[in-house]
Amino acid sequence: MSPHIPSEYGRRAAVDPLRWPDVARAPRRAPVRTALAARLVRRALRRLPLRVRTEDGESLGRGGPVLELHDSEAFFARIGRSGLIGFGESYMAGEWDAPDLAGVLTVLAGNVTALVPRRLQQLRALWAARQPASGRNTEDHSRENIHHHYDLSNDLFALFLDDTLTYSSALFSGIPAAWPDLAPAQRRKIDQLLDMAEVGPGTRLLEIGTGWGGLALRAADRGAQVVTATLSEEQLKLARERVRAAGHEDRVTLLLRDYRQLTGTYDAIVSVEMIEAVGAEFWAGYFRCVDRLLAPGGRAVLQAITMPHERMLATRNTYTWIQKYIFPGGLLPSLDAIDHTTREATGLRVTRQELFGPHYAETLRLWRERFTERAPEAAALGFDATFQRMWTFYLAYSEAGFRAGYLDVGQLLLTRPSEPAAPGGPEKDKENPA
Repeated sequence: MSPHIPSEYGRRAAVDPLRWPDVARAPRRAPVRTALAARLVRRALRRLPLRVRTEDGESLGRGGPVLELHDSEAFFARIGRSGLIGFGESYMAGEWDAPDLAGVLTVLAGNVTALVPRRLQQLRALWAARQPASGRNTEDHSRENIHHHYDLSNDLFALFLDDTLTYSSALFSGIPAAWPDLAPAQRRKIDQLLDMAEVGPGTRLLEIGTGWGGLALRAADRGAQVVTATLSEEQLKLARERVRAAGHEDRVTLLLRDYRQLTGTYDAIVSVEMIEAVGAEFWAGYFRCVDRLLAPGGRAVLQAITMPHERMLATRNTYTWIQKYIFPGGLLPSLDAIDHTTREATGLRVTRQELFGPHYAETLRLWRERFTERAPEAAALGFDATFQRMWTFYLAYSEAGFRAGYLDVGQLLLTRPSEPAAPGGPEKDKENPA
């Protein structure tokens, strides 16, 4: 546990009830649900390669990473009330800790089907929380959902990202990796994307999801004419500054625009870890936009976080801790879903896949360690201890998904049949010139 984070009792007392109402509020008394949750969770924990220690000296598990329960009653009450959302909120509240948080969560992610009895899994629709209407990624809601995460603070992200300011999986030359390896690995990832898309001098390139401009700058260095679109005002401001500083204002056009509003014709389209924010009901429309904007014979490359198809189908309507606190409206697709959607809705075909899930686990570990080291600076920016525990849990939770193989990440090449060239060209934004 980081020395910069107070004791469990100090954390609990410090929770701001206005900012974190469901963390600060003690779980409502529901003796039957709490008892049932305690029984099911204890039974599952006894079979797992963990060591669970309770505040009264009880020990559960077969040995492994340590989970320390400080308030068992509140822990089980939260799980009984809201399942995995309650599990995450219990950590935010300081009701449990783990010296190796990612290790504990990796064990849990690798045994996710064992944690809930099969009969309860089959009745998921009856007990699991449903996504709120605000999670639908309509044009209005998409802007709000992106704002919730990406407009937190550019200074916050700069605390734990490397100098490339790239917020997606790196591609290392070898793992395990160290901090100095991260920036070269991010450039390697971007170069592989651009190589797959055959981006070079004169390429008309569209990027859906700007981030802080790292990929657009790399493409402009190759001589491409880049149009890049984002819904994050904070990211757009900094990306514009970086484009100006690099002297690429003549090569890069930045748009504050939803992908559904984009126009023009492009030789190549790239989109890095943006499809996760689209939502299943809009996947077909998203790929139709890519198909519409891509020149005949063009190439589109996505970097996408994916999950197994069966798990995606089982959980696609479930409201999760990640959706509540980190990415509202987010949903990870499966490779099967991407392939099926593109075939059903477009002329695009997935013709190449490069998967590298273990590299994301390393990327997330380096981010998490960096964030922990710079906790005092996060506090100075106004991010309280509850936020810091939330963010640490998010990074460790995500890392665990990749380490357990529950999640994967890859670059997918989509091509479409060659046709006579269509008129049009890259769009210049009159409202938001670079």
